[in-house]
Amino acid sequence: MNGLRNINVSLYRKRRIVNFLILTCSILTTLFGLFWLVWLLATLFFHGFKYLDLSVFTQPTPPPGESGGLANAIAGSVLITLMGVLLGAPVGVLAGTFLSEYAIRSRIAPVIRFVNDVLLSAPSIILGVFVYEIVVVPTGHFSGWAGSLALALIALPIIVRTTEDMLKLVPNTVREAACALGAPRWKVTVSIVYRAARAGILTGVLLAIARISGETAPLLFTALNNQFWSSSLNEPVANLPVVIFQFAMSPYEDWQNLAWAGALLITISVLMLNIIVRTFLRTGK
Repeated sequence: MNGLRNINVSLYRKRRIVNFLILTCSILTTLFGLFWLVWLLATLFFHGFKYLDLSVFTQPTPPPGESGGLANAIAGSVLITLMGVLLGAPVGVLAGTFLSEYAIRSRIAPVIRFVNDVLLSAPSIILGVFVYEIVVVPTGHFSGWAGSLALALIALPIIVRTTEDMLKLVPNTVREAACALGAPRWKVTVSIVYRAARAGILTGVLLAIARISGETAPLLFTALNNQFWSSSLNEPVANLPVVIFQFAMSPYEDWQNLAWAGALLITISVLMLNIIVRTFLRTGK
């Protein structure tokens, strides 16, 4: 009896030691990740906040040595991102709906999921080169439409995966109850399933916006840049990520200051989008 008690005590102590070690490692790795995040945010706020003024939002990008802002780049980024979401979101929602509602026993569904996962993990620069080959080279010039298409290809797999997962969370009993009342399948999906999963679907769209809002590499091959105001997507369009890249690499101090301000703007925008996503997730629950 005493031997059994000693074994239990020894096992308990061993578990306590293992638990302490694992908990310590978890806390240390969490603090390690938070350290770099806080350092990054602090650096951006320290260097960028002092250059944020009204001219950043009202004046276009300047030539070296003159005052200016990022107004045309901000407007171009909003325009390209908006068009990218408008191109990618409907396709992504419909593809996710097909996978969740209509392709349960289909042989093509695993293939679509595999391709979507490959697209989800593909480097953004590869997608930019792909759009460059199929749009920029045939047309002979860079354009906002090419940039929007590249961003849509980046947003598409995120929306597909999120839509499918959110629709699968809707209980089948809801669908069965609606079908039992005589509603057609498409009506059940649009009026019942979408309504139940709308918070999750919208969350996926917001996540996609946060993902593409700071992309630089694909825009270098597609939309490029423009030092002037331009509202036409048929020509190169100024955008914040490429302007930050070009200004940060320049030898001019005033351009570097604007690059810090632009980097802070993108960071704040992504943080706000993530806060909104968290809010929608909490509301959806």
